[in-house]
Amino acid sequence: MTSTRQDLGLTSLVVISAVSIVSLMVSAIAVESVEIQGYSAVAYCAVIIFGIQWLSWLPASLRQTERFYDLTGGFTYLIVVIFSLWAGARYQAPSPREIIVSLLVIVWALRLSRFLFLRIHHSGKDGRFDDLKTSATRFLVPWTLQGLWVFITMNVVIVLNSQATTSPPLGLWDLIGLVIWVLGFGIEIIADNQKSAFNAKPENEGKWIEEGLWSVSRHPNYLGEILLWTGIACFGIPCFTGLEYLSWVSPLFVYLLLTKISGVPILDRRGFEKWGEEPGYLEYRSTTPVLFPSLKRK
Repeated sequence: MTSTRQDLGLTSLVVISAVSIVSLMVSAIAVESVEIQGYSAVAYCAVIIFGIQWLSWLPASLRQTERFYDLTGGFTYLIVVIFSLWAGARYQAPSPREIIVSLLVIVWALRLSRFLFLRIHHSGKDGRFDDLKTSATRFLVPWTLQGLWVFITMNVVIVLNSQATTSPPLGLWDLIGLVIWVLGFGIEIIADNQKSAFNAKPENEGKWIEEGLWSVSRHPNYLGEILLWTGIACFGIPCFTGLEYLSWVSPLFVYLLLTKISGVPILDRRGFEKWGEEPGYLEYRSTTPVLFPSLKRK
């Protein structure tokens, strides 16, 4: 009973916190948003995002499976892109900038969700969910956090697509954003493919990867993720005014989450548990930067 109460308390805290954060963000960044039946398109996007996550949680918790978690996340990005474009188009045709950023998100979402789904399909499970999926209450936490993740990372695109004001012509910031996005997307793809190829070799079973991009960064895939969302955020610079600039929390949120909370800390702890007594691994950790490659020779 104590465990059940603790699960309920923690889950309630997560849900309330996530909804509160998103509600505050909606009220701040929806100042120029088109309205549908008296509510901003930004608010509708938030409802759609959490609605998809919580509806997906129901069958997933019954089956105690995380197999479709990442696919659901990718699907949510696609739905929000389409809805926000449709909402903005009720007032004026989508601008070239809106089409570009929407396509960038679609390409990224399709690629990453497919990659993660195939990875979990081959491995059979995702270790992050081992202690969560056995309790329907606890299992609601990652689905709620995925909703928070999707909304905050999509902030810039949602605002751009749903603005009632006319979008300025494409300019230098858009070019900078595209270059940064392409760089980040390329790094993420290369890093994921290199690790998949490494793990596919029987002789590498139980080993850590320190070749390719992984020889100059311990988490190059996360570096790519941070860069591409920074690129997306650059597209909003010519268009935002006032509180809309809070949408720039997107790349900052990605950076903090991946480096301080759920990404690097968890993987580094698991790595140390596996290979903490291996001199080679300890040397790799001490000489290889966490994210950004060093200009100095190792």
